[in-house]
Amino acid sequence: MLKHFLGLLAMTFMICVFILLMQFVWMHIKDLVGKGVEISVLAEFFIYAVASVVPLALPLAILLASLMTFGNLGEKFELTAMKAAGISLFRIMRPLTISLILICAGAFFFSNYVLPVSQVKLWALIFSLRQKSPELDIPQGEFYDGIDGYNIYVRHKDPQKGMLYDMMIYDYSEGFQNATVMVADSGRIYFTDDKKYLLLRLYSGESFENLDRKQKRATRSEKNIPYRRESFAQKQLLIDFDMEFNRYNEDVLSDQHVSKNVGELIRSIDSVQVLAHERSAEQSVTLVESRYFGRERKANRKLQEDALGAPIDKVYNVDSLLNQLTPDERYRAVAAALEKAKSQRDQIDYNSLMLNDYQRYIRRHEIELYRKFTLAFACLVFFFIGAPLGAITRKGGLGMPVVISVVMFIIYYIIDNTGYKMAREALWPSWAGMWLSSMVLLPIGIFLTYKAATDSALFNLDAWMKIVKNVKRYIQKIWIRLRKQLKTFAKANS
Repeated sequence: MLKHFLGLLAMTFMICVFILLMQFVWMHIKDLVGKGVEISVLAEFFIYAVASVVPLALPLAILLASLMTFGNLGEKFELTAMKAAGISLFRIMRPLTISLILICAGAFFFSNYVLPVSQVKLWALIFSLRQKSPELDIPQGEFYDGIDGYNIYVRHKDPQKGMLYDMMIYDYSEGFQNATVMVADSGRIYFTDDKKYLLLRLYSGESFENLDRKQKRATRSEKNIPYRRESFAQKQLLIDFDMEFNRYNEDVLSDQHVSKNVGELIRSIDSVQVLAHERSAEQSVTLVESRYFGRERKANRKLQEDALGAPIDKVYNVDSLLNQLTPDERYRAVAAALEKAKSQRDQIDYNSLMLNDYQRYIRRHEIELYRKFTLAFACLVFFFIGAPLGAITRKGGLGMPVVISVVMFIIYYIIDNTGYKMAREALWPSWAGMWLSSMVLLPIGIFLTYKAATDSALFNLDAWMKIVKNVKRYIQKIWIRLRKQLKTFAKANS
């Protein structure tokens, strides 16, 4: 059993990793194509990408491998022979269950120690690739926008001489309204020795420059826009174009939730919760004692009562004070109160934003903390779904198992993604959102295991039709009995 299962698991795991890796690469294809990076950088990207898709590939591979293992046993009647010899399904599954527990432990250690490191290096590499300038390859007969702030059109190229003919350059590095247009009969493009600048040398051309940025709008008419026209025999442009591959600093990502293990996540959550509670308490004290509709008077209540000679509640009447004012004074008092209320509302909104930053930080770390456990548990749940399904369907190979695996994995992905979004938006607690998929699929696995152990005909159409007929017959009996009672009741009332 172990030899057969582990062989299929290795094969299905590589297939799942390849499929998910291609999807990941397709999502980041624009960061890879045309950058001219070395093969070692691309190999590094693929290695880190493989590590990032393992959390999705491993549960799917376990589901598919368990389906194929028990489907092949059922299709060849080996499962029937073992049961006829007195070996129960639970005893058949025992060596695979023990091996799956070890695999789940390995999956947890992988997500706790390997995945944070690979995630930091992967995203640092992706950010570095995004900042890398693309290779300079100006096409013929179309505009090239690979240089930031420039658009270059070349009608004809001579690769042997390195000449570009009938060139048109739009320089909008200082904004579209301050663009400079240049045309030239020919030109060349060079790189400086440090590969950080592009030298564009133009021959026999003209340039048109808008001088609107050098004039103050208040001192001229909007209809008169000054410009400068220049004819040149030779002109040089020095353009920032860094061709070097500069790596992103990984220390910037060290405080992100994806870069921490369980211990670091727990410490970060605890420390930020303390800060959030302290900030909330400070905001509450400030709001109640000094800014909330004059309640600051309560802090000095005894002094004010002594000064007024009577309790504040008896002499402090807002309506009577307002009615004693003149209309102008009343207007100014209401305007001042309204301005104070608006200021207080702005302060409350600011406090809410500050607390939301803490809460968002805590939610992100809690989600990542629970994800490390749900990955390992999902592997075990998928085994107890795939093994009994294979024993019930008795279909091996890559046909029916693949279809069932894809359907079950899509259901799992939708439920897991829904729970993740609910937890991320604080609609549900973090633990409920991240454990939602496991809580839904675990009863299904228990039900399928029970049905497979008792040899129930779960996918037998005749058995389901018999159940439908029994239910229909039972409903008809209830309906007949109800009609008799209604007729008896109608006769008694008449």
